Amino acid sequence: MVSKKKFITAICLLVTATGFAQQKPVPLKAKLKNYVEYFNSIDTEAVKNFVPNVQSYHWLSENVPLLDCPDEVIEKNYYYRWWSFRKHLVKTPEGFIFTEFIEPVKHAGKYNSISCALGHHIYEGRWLKNNEYLKEYINFWLYKADVGQTKQRFHQFSSWVDDAVLANYMVKPDAGFLKDILPALDADYDKWEKERRLKSGLFWQHDVKDGMEESISGSRKDQNSRPTINSYMYGNAKALVSISDLLKEQALKVKYQQKAAELKKLVQDSLWNSKSSFFETKLAKKGLANVREAIGFTPWDFNLPDDKSIYAKAWDQLLDTAGFKAPWGLTTAERRNPTFRTRGTGHSCEWDGALWPFASSQTLKGLSNLLVNYKNHGKMTAGVFYDELHQYALSHQKNGKPYIGEYQDEKNGVWLKGDNPRSSFYNHSTFCDLVISDLIGLKPRMDNVLEVFPLIPPGKWDWFTLDNVSYHGKTITLIWDKTGDKYKKGKGFFIYADGKEIYKGKDLKPLKVKLR
Repeated sequence: MVSKKKFITAICLLVTATGFAQQKPVPLKAKLKNYVEYFNSIDTEAVKNFVPNVQSYHWLSENVPLLDCPDEVIEKNYYYRWWSFRKHLVKTPEGFIFTEFIEPVKHAGKYNSISCALGHHIYEGRWLKNNEYLKEYINFWLYKADVGQTKQRFHQFSSWVDDAVLANYMVKPDAGFLKDILPALDADYDKWEKERRLKSGLFWQHDVKDGMEESISGSRKDQNSRPTINSYMYGNAKALVSISDLLKEQALKVKYQQKAAELKKLVQDSLWNSKSSFFETKLAKKGLANVREAIGFTPWDFNLPDDKSIYAKAWDQLLDTAGFKAPWGLTTAERRNPTFRTRGTGHSCEWDGALWPFASSQTLKGLSNLLVNYKNHGKMTAGVFYDELHQYALSHQKNGKPYIGEYQDEKNGVWLKGDNPRSSFYNHSTFCDLVISDLIGLKPRMDNVLEVFPLIPPGKWDWFTLDNVSYHGKTITLIWDKTGDKYKKGKGFFIYADGKEIYKGKDLKPLKVKLR
């Protein structure tokens, strides 16, 4: 396995060789082209979907936001993740979809579709300029995925689809689309209640149906109440409140306000372990599981916990090497647990400690929400977020080359599925959304206001550009140049909408500006 030091050296050599480290700024489309040519050169392209490698530069240049930043690791992986995300776009007779596995797998539905990472796909894909891909994908799952199937596919895995649909709307507003699908979203929530709600009001799920099989607190038989599905359903209820309010569906709004309030109380009352200061799985037979797992951070993905220091204390475990802090990233279970990493290596999908990008991206989103939306941060800072995002980017490698797979050894970064081709380009997490919406901090909203809340630590970056961002029907450009020497447009932070300056300030700080 290539060491982190050697990997960074390799990146620096690539940066120099391709001209990315020049003093003169490289045009962003030229930078994209250099990256794409490199990624294409190391790819055998065993599978070709809607956009083959030969067309990838053109498609990406038309669709994705372009990034220029001083962190070569984050920048390179940003473009790699868009390049690999594009590989999963499939045109089917029933509309566009995004796949999870690049190779066909037995547990998939039609067209190799799997609903497990649907929420991740929507959060990532909402930044594509052409939003029709996502609309067709959402329609596929709501209306077509289960047709002609011997078992249900949409509910094969837990889902935060309503929350993700709202997240997509806040980038690409389309009230007509929301109005069309609201009855299906409402019916889907009701179905989850019939299938997975206990008399207590909490939802239960098998860990395999969370996409997290062989976890320490999980089961394939028992009806355990997990922080995942309960947080997802809370997020879905909150999203349906906002959608109903937007569409003036008062009865539905009240319905989901009540459901969200009830779930929030149940999660805090029933899944919070005051002894461990963590949200835990409530077992069907034995009470709380008494193990901290990354799923205990999931409530913050949907801003569920109250803004109290007792809950913020859970995040102390992120920096604890006996908790979730490991040399190669954030583990899926606390390292101090006696059964950590005891369920086999590479033989199944072990969520008992190994690193999973799915969980890493969820934890980072929850941390971002804590820092932006809460006053009680505990020990968490923008510096912690940055370091963990950088480490997450650094983990995207195999044999010194860019790679995204299923899961990794926490000590040395070895991908535990080895060379199994199904793991290549595993589309089971987010990264680009974390850079856009959390690190740089473009916060989508339902109103016509552009909000930015950067989590770039003070003094960390003297410059960056995020260009070609499709937001609320406009093309947005964000430019930070502390000295004015990088881009020659002056000192400070600039925001442009369709090429017109709408904000200029001397500091990189949280702000809100009306879109003209």
